Amino acid sequence: MKKGMGTALGIAIGAAIGVVTDNIGLWLSLGIVFGVSYDAMQAKKGTKLKKDT
Repeated sequence: MKKGMGTALGIAIGAAIGVVTDNIGLWLSLGIVFGVSYDAMQAKKGTKLKKDT
């Protein structure tokens, strides 16, 4: 997945769940947090693999 794609996906999923549950503020912010943390984990994982080889 491209860099930043987790954030975009988190925003989309958070907005969709927020609309369904009628609490868009909560779910949009949670989607951003989950997306950014996923991107950070992928970046850390990629750096770790490059150092080992």
